[in-house]
Amino acid sequence: MLAGCSEFDYASDRQLREAGISAGTPEVHTVREGDTLYQIAWAYGLDFRDVARWNSISEPYVIYPGQRLRLRPGQGGTGRAAVAVAPETSRGSRNRADREPDERRPAVASREPLTGPVAWQWPSEGRLVRRYDPGALGKRGIGIAGAPGSPVKAAGTGDVVYSGDGLTGYGNLVIIKHNERFLTAYGYNRELLVEEGDRVRAGQTIARMGASGQRPGELHFELRERGEPVNPVSYLP
Repeated sequence: MLAGCSEFDYASDRQLREAGISAGTPEVHTVREGDTLYQIAWAYGLDFRDVARWNSISEPYVIYPGQRLRLRPGQGGTGRAAVAVAPETSRGSRNRADREPDERRPAVASREPLTGPVAWQWPSEGRLVRRYDPGALGKRGIGIAGAPGSPVKAAGTGDVVYSGDGLTGYGNLVIIKHNERFLTAYGYNRELLVEEGDRVRAGQTIARMGASGQRPGELHFELRERGEPVNPVSYLP
């Protein structure tokens, strides 16, 4: 990564602060199999639209293993990243980075884009056991207790943009895009019931609550507005 960084002219520290980019954020992320643009942006606390713009990637945000994504704007706030050549068979298949086309599921049909306000609802009926801490390092969300296996529900209608266990510290995780402004994340699940590309309705069960030695039964829930973590309780009824 250090060798590749000299290829780009990065923005000044002031520009980085204005863009909300942490000083600890690396300049480049090398895409691995299974990565998605949404997952990468979430992991670094960035807005997926910014990462797409900085790397000249358009919807449906297809990325490839070995591709290097810049995580900071270049001069003028835009720039191109070096792109690894991908097999023609997988080009344009979906936004997850895989080397072979996914034959398990049919292509997602085109549908109406997500627009308008979100009718929020609680993702679990359990007790609030961990409050939002804006100064916390890493994950910033709330914890909702419940019996292991309890239903975890979509907090609003949206599209599943990540479903897996590739983000360290989240366990089995679902990320839902509700519109161009809001994303929600549901972590520490025992079982995931939706896949990337699924459109879910508000209140639909998307996972089953998990348990561990440290968390006998807890859902980790995050809400991000334009890439920034916000207090979910300020939006939930």
